[in-house]
Amino acid sequence: MPRPQSSQLLLWLLHATITSALFTLDSVSFGHQAQLSPNGRALPGWSLSGENHQVQLLSDRVILTPPVPGNARGAAWSDETVPSEDWTADFLFRASGQDMGTGNLNIWYTKDKSQIGTNSVYTVNSFDGLALVIDQYGGTGGKIRGFLNDGTQNFKAHSSLESLAFGHCDYSYRNLGRPSNIRISNRNGLSVFVDDRECFRTDRVTLPPGYYFGITAATADNPDSFEVSKFTVSTNSPSQPQHLNHPAARQGAPPALEKLDRFPGSPKAVPDRSADEIKSQEDQFADLHNRLQGMTHQVANIFGEFDILQRKIEEKHEALMNALPLSAGSAAPGSDQSIQQPRDNSAAINEIRRKIEGIERAVQHIQRDLEGKDYKQHINELQMAVDGLKGGLTEHLPDTVARLIHASAPRMGMFVFVALAFQVMLVGAYVVYKRRRDRMPKKYL
Repeated sequence: MPRPQSSQLLLWLLHATITSALFTLDSVSFGHQAQLSPNGRALPGWSLSGENHQVQLLSDRVILTPPVPGNARGAAWSDETVPSEDWTADFLFRASGQDMGTGNLNIWYTKDKSQIGTNSVYTVNSFDGLALVIDQYGGTGGKIRGFLNDGTQNFKAHSSLESLAFGHCDYSYRNLGRPSNIRISNRNGLSVFVDDRECFRTDRVTLPPGYYFGITAATADNPDSFEVSKFTVSTNSPSQPQHLNHPAARQGAPPALEKLDRFPGSPKAVPDRSADEIKSQEDQFADLHNRLQGMTHQVANIFGEFDILQRKIEEKHEALMNALPLSAGSAAPGSDQSIQQPRDNSAAINEIRRKIEGIERAVQHIQRDLEGKDYKQHINELQMAVDGLKGGLTEHLPDTVARLIHASAPRMGMFVFVALAFQVMLVGAYVVYKRRRDRMPKKYL
């Protein structure tokens, strides 16, 4: 099958081209160079903090939460914001612990990092931005969920936090023996990949620039150890000083050129030029001609896409109509009439409509039947039967119980007779004993 192989090759080449054109922002990245820290005491461009322990900074990883003690928190926040709208964040981490270990790892892209600190999505009040949570929610062995907030939702006080997630996927991340890779891409929407496999994506979300990246981890009584070995942020343009990305400093700068050649067959975009560079009429005419020509090509490309879309819609409509069942009066599928004449789709639709109307009439008949019957008489008879049973029990039960007790109770005369007979027997036995004793021969010493 050469077509799928060619399409896969095209996608791979496109991915390789885009990846090769990315530039790493060193100000908000770590782990992409030889060592994390030049002195072993601080992480350049990042601030570390912890609760109930001190975040450990090693030569090749950052330990946000240790194996012991439990109930610990750790956080790492970038000192600078991301200046670009289009970016890709690569995150390399590892989680290990006991069989019943607990904990969660959070990746933040937020406007105000002071609102979060070392909190997780379960303990933070409100924030403005994105939160990506990695935990064992729902007993699935591991889940990755994405949350968005514009500062109006209080996550800590929310009764159903799961309902706020806009995307999720299952991923068993604990005790793998290797680091796990998570990639977050903010290009033409938001997409999340885990170990080069798509977790979820949406084209309705675009995160603005000027936000901070952060990583927080929290554990419970049975802690998990969360280690981060790499966090890199890449953009389409080389990194610039932070003051150049301020809105006030870039008012006079020309807008960024949008790529119009993302798809095969699309013409290349004409690069923007400053008005000071175009002085002669020939240059003005050439620039205007090139831009009009590019616009014409783009319009023609749009019409071509619309034509392809129209054909696909017609094919889909025809397939849907062919999938409709045959009408009751149409010929059998194996007859000559069904081969010579096409299927009457309108007759099939009318037949379905008649069946639906018949179902509606049957439902209305059942409803009228239920509403028309009077169950009051049956309820009254049932109540009278219950009352009669209750009255019979209350009237006859005491007399019946009394008779039973009286009939089964022992009589006093019989008791006296038995007592006297027993005493007479004792006296007779004693008399017999005395007589036999007196008749026995006596022995003298």
